[in-house]
Formats: sequence, structure tokens, C-alpha cells
Amino acid sequence: MLTELLKTPLHPLYAKYGAKTIDFGGWDLPVQFSGIKEEHEAVRTHAGVFDVSHMGEILVEGKESTEYLDKVLTNNVSKLKAGRAQYNIVCYETGGTVDDLVAYKFSDEKYLLVVNAANTEKDFNWLKDHVTEDVKVSNVSSEYGQLAVQGPEAEKLLATLTDTDLSAIPFFGFKENVQVAGKSALVSRTGYTGEDGFEIYTKAQDVADVFEALLQAGVKPIGLGARDTLRFEANFALYGQELSKDITPLEAGLNFAVKLKKEADFIGKEALIKQKEEGIPRKVVGIEMIDRGIPRTGYEVFVDGREIGEVTSGTQSPTLGKNLGLVLVKTEFANVGQVVEVEVRNKKLQAKVVETPFYKREN
Repeated sequence: MLTELLKTPLHPLYAKYGAKTIDFGGWDLPVQFSGIKEEHEAVRTHAGVFDVSHMGEILVEGKESTEYLDKVLTNNVSKLKAGRAQYNIVCYETGGTVDDLVAYKFSDEKYLLVVNAANTEKDFNWLKDHVTEDVKVSNVSSEYGQLAVQGPEAEKLLATLTDTDLSAIPFFGFKENVQVAGKSALVSRTGYTGEDGFEIYTKAQDVADVFEALLQAGVKPIGLGARDTLRFEANFALYGQELSKDITPLEAGLNFAVKLKKEADFIGKEALIKQKEEGIPRKVVGIEMIDRGIPRTGYEVFVDGREIGEVTSGTQSPTLGKNLGLVLVKTEFANVGQVVEVEVRNKKLQAKVVETPFYKREN
């Protein structure tokens, strides 16, 4: 029996704006509206809005919320100030990754964790199973609608729908009770595209009105196809590709979010310290194809006929016009300039290791 796909509160509007939908981790979501390349360019040069209401929201409340989160998250939660957000990773005892997420701090006793849609239930159960302190963990995903407004004109266009001074919200900062198009929202300066922008959290029943107001303000609707090419160019990890239960955050190059010296013994800390001390065996690095061909997820990577890793993500970069990939390879082959071969349709094609991120916006 086929299970019905999950739908966000915006789903009834997709057809109206020409969305082509696909099954994305059990959700019926738009892969594109006008076309992936066109939408990608709109975000790089103008502004686009994504429906990200499928993302999971988990509320953590109680006297010992900070201590608890420091035990289950890799970053230093105790250093986080109220009104700020922090990129974080949840690890297994092995050092492998349960998920990556963003933690929003309201107070020492209240946090909101925003997790990957397909992992919501797994993450919620994991967090619940590791509660020992005076803490309550609630899955509040169904209460929220979420939009991401991204691009160089994101602030200017969003500002037409609110009286709040958006320029006062710092990177990875947020403000509650912001009126956007007459609806109350939490607005954070965060995103997954490599551009400036905001993520807007509203009540589920309000998200459609805010979405339509943004379109009327001149923001373009963007699908998952461009979301993937944008995050790829900016070298943001995607769970299930650059991160997984078998890939540690150190192998994924996310050391900045893994505080091995923090006091709290977070889950996986010991394994990660050991991995660092013994030498990280594999690394996610960028490659640029020398021969003609596009490296795709799962393609094997070779040096001198020996398999040394695989492609985790790859595409033709719409911004740079180059065929690029992210590959997880043995560390000895991870240096910039290293020539490797990617097996594309039974042919071994040459590529070279290059610096990442592939794209960095000019401030």
C-alpha cells in the first residue's frame, strides 16, 4: 500500500504558482517553479523565497535545558546568548552523525531546535531518550510554517512587509514577535544558500498569507532543485550525503561546530577526540572536473586505479558554469591540486581537488 505524501500548509498554493512537485523524503514538495537555473540565479542576484515548512521543530524547556543541550550537541551551547542561533551537530557514541541542526536560544530554560525534515522523528526520539535533567522535549513541528527569504535583495524586499528594523538582526541572530504582512513571526538572519537572508517562522495557518505577500513584494518562488545547487556551491553539508551515521562531523570538515575542549562530555566526544588524535581518515573536499562529465552522488573516485572514496554531491554549478563535486576521500588524497578520477558511466574521468566553498558572496 502506498503511503500518502506529507504536505506543508503551503501545498494548496503550489499549483497556482506553477510548481512541479516531487517526493522529497516522504513530502510532496516543489522541485521547481520556473526552472532550476533561473531560480538559482534569482537568489544569487535578487531574492527568492523557499517553502521550508517541512523542517522539524523541537522545543526544549526546563531549568537544566542548557546543561542538557551541552550533553547532546557538539557546539558550546553554554556560550550562546538569548536571541542568537547556533549551528550544531548531534552525534552517536561512535562519532557518526544523528543530524545537523540550528539551535535558537530564547532563555537559559527555553530553546528551539530546527532539524532536517526526514530526521524529525528520529531526532525527537534520540533527544527524548537522552533526557536525564529537569527538561521537557516536545515535537512542535506541526505548529510551524517556515519560509526562507534569501538573496542580496532579501532585506530590502522583506522590509516592505514589516516595521521591524531588519538591519538590526545580526547574522545568526533572531527576533520574536515580528509582524510580517500582519502576521506574528520569529525572524532569524540565517539560511542555506550562501547569500544574505532570513528564515521566517510563523504559525502553520499564517504561512500561506506571508508567502503570497512576499511574492507580491517581488520575491521569486524557489524550489528544492535550486536550494540544492545553492547550498552545494556554498559548501553546506546535506544530511545523508556529506553527513551520516557513518560520516563524522570532523570528516565533513565541520570542526568549527565541534568543541572538543568544552567541559561537557557530549555524546560522541570521546570517539571524535580519538579520531582527531589518530588522524582523521577521510575528508570531504571539493573537486572540479578536468574531463567532460558531471560527478553525481555515489560515483566512485579513484587514484591510480585504486578506489579512494566517492562523490557525496555534484552538479554543473549554475553560478560558475563548471562541473563540480564534493567527495569523501582518504585524507592522503585530500590536498588541493591532487588529481583523481571519477567513474562516470563506466568511464574514468579526470578531476582535481580544489578549494571550497566554490562560491563566496562579496560583502
